[in-house]
Amino acid sequence: MSSARPVGTRRLSQRPDFSRLLSPESKLRHSSETSRRQWSAGRAVFAVFLACSAALALAGQPSESPTEVVRGTITEAIHILEDPKLKDPAKLLPRRRMLEDVIAARFDYTEMSKRALAAHWRPLTAAEQAEFVELFRSFLSDRYAEKIEGYAGEQVLYLSERIEGTYAEVRTELHSSKVDIPMDYRLFLKGGHWHAYDIIVDGVSLVKNYRSQFNAIIRADSYQELVRRLRDRTVTEEGK
Repeated sequence: MSSARPVGTRRLSQRPDFSRLLSPESKLRHSSETSRRQWSAGRAVFAVFLACSAALALAGQPSESPTEVVRGTITEAIHILEDPKLKDPAKLLPRRRMLEDVIAARFDYTEMSKRALAAHWRPLTAAEQAEFVELFRSFLSDRYAEKIEGYAGEQVLYLSERIEGTYAEVRTELHSSKVDIPMDYRLFLKGGHWHAYDIIVDGVSLVKNYRSQFNAIIRADSYQELVRRLRDRTVTEEGK
């Protein structure tokens, strides 16, 4: 008894290769079209890669030069000092806060604190470090507020700029009819922006000046004594 072959059970071992049915000319056109599509796709991927690379490169570049940062900060501060609406004695505190905000936007008080405490910074807890940064910021604001507010139309000359990797120095001079005072700003690159961490006034570094004072207080007494003096604003000013 012969067995009947089930209908519809024939299985295909592989997908039929219709390219064998094409003429030589058709095969050539088919191959050329495939190559064009692959080349176009590759070109599109390459273009996306270049665009992403350019965007990343631009993201890593600072939007302003060190001199532009220093000039912009000083210009904003002078505008506040020269604003006739803010010269009223009743506006003293609001004006001082405005000046502090302008300076804080471009001065990195954390970096200044690290450098001023030097070896005494690392042993502190995160909470103690945050406390010190705030105390040092407030101390500097109070210490130099009167000097800043004593601005009497002196001209700021921008002399030169020097960049070494992620660090920079901008040399300026405060010019008046009586005296010229060299003022150099030291900055470092952080998050794509230049931030100041020290000022050298007539050859004297603000950070080094306070580093020697802080170290002397800690060695003679304790770190807690330094914190107390900063809180009471009783750290004496040495040098210039």
